[in-house]
This record gives sequence, C-alpha cells and structure tokens, in this order.
Amino acid sequence: MTCSTALSTNPETFDIYLTEQSFAELALSALCSNPVIQRQFGNVRVTIGENDYDTFRYISHGVSNLALVKANVVTAFGADEIYGYEEVAMHPDYSAYFIALKEKPELTKEYLLGKRIGILDYPSSRSGHIVPKTRLKALGLNTNNIHLHYYNSHGELRRALLAGDVDIISSYWDKNDGKKLSRSYITALEESVSGMRWYLKMQTRNTDLRCAVQSAIQTMSANQTKKYYQQVQIEEPCIDAVTQ
Repeated sequence: MTCSTALSTNPETFDIYLTEQSFAELALSALCSNPVIQRQFGNVRVTIGENDYDTFRYISHGVSNLALVKANVVTAFGADEIYGYEEVAMHPDYSAYFIALKEKPELTKEYLLGKRIGILDYPSSRSGHIVPKTRLKALGLNTNNIHLHYYNSHGELRRALLAGDVDIISSYWDKNDGKKLSRSYITALEESVSGMRWYLKMQTRNTDLRCAVQSAIQTMSANQTKKYYQQVQIEEPCIDAVTQ
C-alpha cells in the first residue's frame, strides 16, 4: 500500500512493515499527511507481513524504516546493532493462557494427554506458539500424545474453540473475550509476555523523523478499534514534537 499520490520527486520511500493489519490504513493516513515525512521522502509504503518468513526478510535485511514487531525478532537478527533499529514506542506486555470452553485447563500431563490444542503457525509468537510448546515439552508431551492444530491468527483460534474443533487454545485474554468465553476457564502459562514494539531505523540522528513518527503512532493508536493497541507508551518522547 502506498500514498494515493507521490509526496515529491524524491526517490526515497518510507517503508513500514506491520504484522497487524488493523494498523495499515491508519499508518498510511497518518504518515502520508505528515509534513516531516513529506519533506524527507517521496512516498510511503506499507507492507503487511503474513508469516515469519516475511518478518525475517524485512527485519533481518533492514528493509523497513518503521516496523511493528516483537522485541525478540529484532534482537534475534541483531537488527538493532546492524541497522540502528531503535524502540520508539511499545504496547503493553500481557499474559499467555490456555483457554477452554467448558472447564478450566489443568497444567498436568495426565489432563492434557490426547487433548486437541490450537496454537499459532508462527514460531515467533510467544503467547500462541513459543510459550505453549515450551510448557508442553516441560510436561513431557509431544505430537505422539497430544494433537496440535495450527491456525493463522488469534481470531482463528477463537473460532476453532467455539466451533468445537479444538479443546484448548493458547492465546492472550482480550477484554472482548468475555462476551463468548468464560474467564473461569483460562489457565495462565506465562504472566508477562513482551508486547508489540515500534522500531524506527535511526542510522542518522534524524530527530525530526523520530518525533514525527512518535506523534503518528499516538494518532494511530488513538484511532485503533482493538483495545490492546489503543494502549501505547512512547519511549523517550520528544519534549516539543515536530509536526510541521
């Protein structure tokens, strides 16, 4: 996705990489209209990643100027040291849970034996993949004695649970979950999972750009429909944010 019209004849594009689709239109609107972006770049391009390979390609090679990803992705590839990615904003940490429909899951080998467990098909997802697999392994469980079902999003996990396709899913607890699921039937796997972070490539001390991006992130978060992303903390905020 790009701006409807080029910002200038400047050949340089401000590249944004997201794994959260709900930010795509918001990012395009906020940054295409930003005076600092208009001065320094000729266009804005938003790319929505669909899997870990996309994230690897954009982050490990320093393609993106701005990215919304997990901290472990940036540190794993050394992108902060190689390309100068700096954390400019963060969304809250959260807890990872086993969630069931009709009973509270137990974290025992005996209880989980033979269960159909829904997880995410993204090895970099902590609440949907890393945390549940780590806990299952610690309990001595594997694909020989449990049934792992892989899904592409947390929304798909919830639909599978409600449809009876799985017995348990691994995810976070959203405030809207109480409309269809019971908080009595969740069991904590990990209390503090690192939240999503915004990283800006700062190979030069472009403070105008940093301030403009932080201002745009605040605007995007304020207009989010997902409550989790409405909560944002700006890292080392500008005292006088540059907007023009």
